[in-house]
Amino acid sequence: MSECELCAARADTVYSDAELDVILVDDAQHPGFCRVIWRAHVREMSDLSPAERQRLMDVVWQVEGALRAVMQPHKLNLASLGNVVPHLHWHVIPRYPDDAQFPAPVWAAAVRVTPEATLAARRALLPQLRAAIQERLQHA
Repeated sequence: MSECELCAARADTVYSDAELDVILVDDAQHPGFCRVIWRAHVREMSDLSPAERQRLMDVVWQVEGALRAVMQPHKLNLASLGNVVPHLHWHVIPRYPDDAQFPAPVWAAAVRVTPEATLAARRALLPQLRAAIQERLQHA
């Protein structure tokens, strides 16, 4: 499905195998925002077998663990919406009280400006995050 933006966009792939990809989303306001994308073009978790569902969620939890260890967010948001792009994927998003939308979802209107120095410090952690995700998934 060439019209699917999740099938087409794998710009910053951190991990990939026959079943799924983990990417770092290029989001200037939310460094560390990851997406876990199931490779087969399915809409819902119930389209997967029990073993596939377990595999997908195990990867989501590994990504969450890496984000917690490296980025040390105040909270992590997990979301699987698919209303705009009906291709099964999970968002794993580190959240901080000073981020632009907190405590609302990252898709809400901004209520503050996060200082650029804060965002830069979080961006500086991305190589460590990439390595932590790869390490966890290579041994999972």
